[in-house]
Amino acid sequence: MTEKMTYESAGVNYDAMDPFKRMAQRAGRETAGNIRRLNNGEFQGVEMSRGESAYLIETPDNYLAHVEEGLGTKNLVADVMYRLTGKSYYGRIAQDTVAMIVNDMITLGALPLSVAMHLAVSDSKWFNDEKRCHDLVEGWKNACNLARCVWGCGETPTLKGVVVPEAIVLSGSALGLVKPKERFITAENIRHGDAIIFIESSGIHANGLTMARKIADKLPDGYMTRLDDGRTYGETLLDPTHIYVGLVEDCLNRGVAIHYAVNITGHGWRKLMRATQPFAYIIERLPKQLPIFGFLQKHGPVDDTEAYGNFNMGAGFAFYVSEADTATVLEVAASHKLGALRAGYIERSNEKKVVITPKGLEYSGVTLRLR
Repeated sequence: MTEKMTYESAGVNYDAMDPFKRMAQRAGRETAGNIRRLNNGEFQGVEMSRGESAYLIETPDNYLAHVEEGLGTKNLVADVMYRLTGKSYYGRIAQDTVAMIVNDMITLGALPLSVAMHLAVSDSKWFNDEKRCHDLVEGWKNACNLARCVWGCGETPTLKGVVVPEAIVLSGSALGLVKPKERFITAENIRHGDAIIFIESSGIHANGLTMARKIADKLPDGYMTRLDDGRTYGETLLDPTHIYVGLVEDCLNRGVAIHYAVNITGHGWRKLMRATQPFAYIIERLPKQLPIFGFLQKHGPVDDTEAYGNFNMGAGFAFYVSEADTATVLEVAASHKLGALRAGYIERSNEKKVVITPKGLEYSGVTLRLR
């Protein structure tokens, strides 16, 4: 019998990383008072945003938002495919990186104002490849246009001995704004009976690539292995991440009261219970099965528990709204040519949990400890 693959066996263990995150949050709280001296003490951090996907600072008229995010290891797939096909794919991973940043920011209702790129290399010779550099720059610019924000600045350090030769570390940060304050999306607004709406992903996005690369090592043709739809494994993995900024902004402009929003990245569908309250998130309908996820599960092999607990499985973003707002969200998503699905509902519970009825899966709150 083939041994099932897990994210931990691939080299990523959230149980090891998450305690560090919680320790950092505790230390961060101890610095919260440092900004109160500004503007006659009117600036202050928003405590509930600590441990969320973005950190907010309240001002008299609005909330400022800050996010720091990274691409992960998806560029390593792009590097292999560049060697195999002569196509750089760096325009795609530029969009992935911007998406990782801004899709986190909009979960609290903040719209990105500016994005900064951080590109660390092992050797400055990396920049000699004009084609790759051009694709990266154009892709980042185009992604900022999709995110309706400015590409403000960046940093390009050479870190010989820290970064693996010929590879890069691609990440960035963003400044955003919640204005007016009534657009602040807070978990305190989640209600019993809220609808859960899934917005489609384009594929694996930028999470789970460590496991996906391990699977490539097991395939006779590696990244050039064909999926059932005829596309190669490597090409499919490099489909760029959707940017959901316009969707969130247009829903807010239409008067939708978004009670909570989730960027479904690391921790997979477990991320649906990111809010601290003890609700049960009941999923009754699954999004369209994309070929990449069936392929990953087959060739890992990866079982449902592992897959839905780490990959987005076709759902890249989620809204929690009242039933009355469901139709509007679906309509706005359609206007953006994004598939959307009323996937389930939220109910009161004695403990946090995600229940995926069609798969017979249940994740308890102890499997997601982010704060």
